[in-house]
Amino acid sequence: MSTDFQRLLFDISEALVTDELVSLKFLSLDYIAARKLEAIQEPKAFFEALQEKGMIEAGNLSFLKELLYRIGRIDLLEAQLGSSRKEMERELQIPGRAQVSAYRQLLYGITEDLTPDDVKRVKFLLQKQIPKNKLQDNASMLKVLLEMERNGIIKEDDVTVLKDILKGFRTDVKKKIDAYEEKTKENDSKEKLHYPVPVPVVHPAEQGAEGETPQLLVEAYKMKNNPHGYCVILNNYAFKNPREDREGTVKDGEAVKGVFEWLQFETVEHMDLEANQIYAKVKEYSKKDHSNMDCFVCFILSHGEKDKIKGIDDEFVTIKDLLSCFSGSNCPSLAGKPKLFFIQACQGSVGHPAVPIKEDFSGHLETDATPVTSIPDQADTLVGMATVEDYQCYRCVRTGSIYIQCLCDKMKLLCPQQKDLITILTEVNKEVAGRVLGGWKQMPKITSTLRKQLIFQIPQCPSTEK
Repeated sequence: MSTDFQRLLFDISEALVTDELVSLKFLSLDYIAARKLEAIQEPKAFFEALQEKGMIEAGNLSFLKELLYRIGRIDLLEAQLGSSRKEMERELQIPGRAQVSAYRQLLYGITEDLTPDDVKRVKFLLQKQIPKNKLQDNASMLKVLLEMERNGIIKEDDVTVLKDILKGFRTDVKKKIDAYEEKTKENDSKEKLHYPVPVPVVHPAEQGAEGETPQLLVEAYKMKNNPHGYCVILNNYAFKNPREDREGTVKDGEAVKGVFEWLQFETVEHMDLEANQIYAKVKEYSKKDHSNMDCFVCFILSHGEKDKIKGIDDEFVTIKDLLSCFSGSNCPSLAGKPKLFFIQACQGSVGHPAVPIKEDFSGHLETDATPVTSIPDQADTLVGMATVEDYQCYRCVRTGSIYIQCLCDKMKLLCPQQKDLITILTEVNKEVAGRVLGGWKQMPKITSTLRKQLIFQIPQCPSTEK
């Protein structure tokens, strides 16, 4: 770690006082265990804990900036981190940028609103629910809230008791809780969709009175936010060796952006990344707050080898390392939500043998020799690979890659029909596998731990073409 970075953290820690450290610890409770935070008595140890969790590091100070902004240390934000109040206000208005949860923001805001007399009233009304030794005169409102959480009196999806306490003497604060509850209800409402699901074999005697085939209740991931989430495109075109330049990949990026902007995702493309930059960019998005998002999508378009993705510097990053950034512990705001990775890259250097069928593709083809992977032990993750292990996949220098272009076409066709993602990808498999590409075949692969159907919601009055 650089000396300059350590010096920066040292200077900031020297400027913080005890009450501010208490506030910083409270705002970080979603990332660091309460027991560990209790043992921290000075800012330097707090920053060390954040570094251990990967929340702050050289080149990634977004969480530190947000913390200083929320505790009102704008002087440090400006002098040490080169940011400003207005810049932070603009940044945090962008959906998904805030890393401090809405719940934690609410509670901290309440502590800022209450007067000393208000805090005394809260303590008095909690005497039957919290031990008196935890409600001493010197106990701050932050400490009171911590005790309420420890005793299960309040939690992220239930702040009713706190609202009932405050409504008697601080109706303005009570209204803030009302607004939070309404927003939470909107974001967390579960949606179950009923779809006919084919039953493999049903004997007539086992059918209903009208001879109807039984239907299964299929639960779908909720897709109610706008934007639904980030769609990040990591697109490598220009390599260190010009002979490796990936002609046609710009067409892939354009196709993906068109589809996912239409599907109401915040779509961002990053071109020509070195291996360490690929990892840093994926990690950056894993550290964002996705609480108000439904989903995360990442497209990786590059060269590579089995289990690895190649940066433009000819170095490699493993797919396993990239996926691990989005495990439940590393990205808690996406826990239980679908995380989708689509990788246009070869799994090896072997051409897939073709069966003797009529060739249906013409044009100059290239290969993208790169990775294969296995999903880490986690739920709600899908990896769509352009090809199965050990084989190449193909890209037309004029129109883009076979897999990505087919995927985008199928999504434009089938999303309006409310087809789920696995069905769409199966159709992609069928079409790509049916082609003969320069005498070879290509077989995409789906690896999924999704627990529900993923059905992309279509805007009310759009065209399916972008």
